Amino acid sequence: MRKTLGYLLAIVFIIAGWEVTSLLVNSPALPEPWPAFCMLVENFADLWPAFLVSLYRVVVAMVIGTVIAIPIGLWVGRSPRADAVLAPVLYFLYPLPKVVLLPVLIVLLGLADAPKIVLIALTVFFQVLVTVRDAAKSVPEESVLSMRSLGGNRLDVYRHVVVPATLPDLFTALRISSGTAVAILFFAESLAGSTGLGYFIVDAWSLLNYPKMFAGIIAMALLGVILYELFEVAEKRLTRWRHIDR
Repeated sequence: MRKTLGYLLAIVFIIAGWEVTSLLVNSPALPEPWPAFCMLVENFADLWPAFLVSLYRVVVAMVIGTVIAIPIGLWVGRSPRADAVLAPVLYFLYPLPKVVLLPVLIVLLGLADAPKIVLIALTVFFQVLVTVRDAAKSVPEESVLSMRSLGGNRLDVYRHVVVPATLPDLFTALRISSGTAVAILFFAESLAGSTGLGYFIVDAWSLLNYPKMFAGIIAMALLGVILYELFEVAEKRLTRWRHIDR
């Protein structure tokens, strides 16, 4: 209930700020909220398929990037030898903006879903990998020794100590990555292809239909909020021990 009230207050605050800014700027490029919301309803038949396409792309990409990054991050974080070899590679590749690879991916994979999914997956992969690696590396050795003293093998150490200790940081990385993924999705869809919310927004912008453009922006914002909330719900379910006293 408290969270729902918080979201309602946030929506009221954003709409009020949007209304005031629109009146102050007094430009067709920044319409008032009501025309944008009306356009959202009027264009629902076009927005809904675009929303589903964008949702599919970002979810598939985040699943691929995360599933590949987690085991590698755990391995590098718990293996000094692997860390010594791969850490310099991560330091070099992680800061590289992955969006610069979009032209290459388009040439190799075409204009369909593949280049967009691969681009987002690459970004999520490195963000999750670095986070999981750091979290696994910082697991107290006392906890590991305690599990081994109870007869636990390496698999038990990972299952009962390392993985639970890294889960909170993992979900933090996923929540952050969800915003980054949506931003990259917009960039990729606006430049390559003719489907998705990114294309919908840029197409409306090219026609100077600014209310329609903001309808697409609202839909993309909803996409980001949905992903963020899904990760938060998953974190609460998988890390119940963190919320016992709350």
